[in-house]
Amino acid sequence: MSAYFAPAFFSHLLGKCLRREHPVLEVSKLGFVVLGTFAAVWWPYLYSTNSFLEVLSRLAPFERGIFEDYVANFWCATSILIKWKRLFTTGPLKLISFSATIISCFPSMVQQIKSPSNKGFLYALLNCSLSFYLFSFQVHEKSILLPLLPATMLAMEEPFIFKWFMKFAMLSMFPLICRDGLIVPYFALLALFILVLNTPGRRRVRENNYFYNYLGATTIRLILFCSLILHIVYLTMQAPKKYPFIFEAMIMNLCFSQFVIVTIGCNMKQWMLNKNVKLDEIEKKHI
Repeated sequence: MSAYFAPAFFSHLLGKCLRREHPVLEVSKLGFVVLGTFAAVWWPYLYSTNSFLEVLSRLAPFERGIFEDYVANFWCATSILIKWKRLFTTGPLKLISFSATIISCFPSMVQQIKSPSNKGFLYALLNCSLSFYLFSFQVHEKSILLPLLPATMLAMEEPFIFKWFMKFAMLSMFPLICRDGLIVPYFALLALFILVLNTPGRRRVRENNYFYNYLGATTIRLILFCSLILHIVYLTMQAPKKYPFIFEAMIMNLCFSQFVIVTIGCNMKQWMLNKNVKLDEIEKKHI
């Protein structure tokens, strides 16, 4: 799961090295440290080919298929129309999944190589981890917690996106939480989260970002209403025998659509950081 953040670290550190006085030397030093770390971590398993392959099989359980259960990522959401497991064997699916993941990470990585910054790095962590969640092979429902980490660090910068993403990240795990008998803790934490965000006297951050304006108040209310209805329906109604997982599929597709919107919006915001930097530089020159 650490691979979710690897492209962001790689691109940010590479971008920093390329801006040093001796970029080739700095990149070589970075490569030496990375390779040395890999060698130290893998050294105990290199005594035989079998042990090495055993570790790889546990890190990437390809035999389970491209997805399990109902996870709010691309492969599961589109499987309603495209039966990926029937159309492709595991080999081609691994290549397609790997290519889709790298391509979706690419814009965020390029931005950090061109203009590395602390704020851009946080956006890169969020965008790359979301790309892995949406497109990588064999994603678990709880993996959405990984993009939530950088989203939390950006909460003051993007308050609306953080709140929106948190709500649907929790909803995406709701079927799993119900199966584990954690309904009461789920609603208790959700209520606490909403209470903390709306505490009287808390310093308000004006919601003037593109994301909020693009969706609009009516659309936001409608989506939240759908989310509430899905909670109630999942807890109180029995799915028809012909479609036993219809409620899970509805929850998954709603969450997937919101994760895609968040990913596109945050990639746009990351690239907008370059414009802000250029404007600052122009203003300094005039001063």
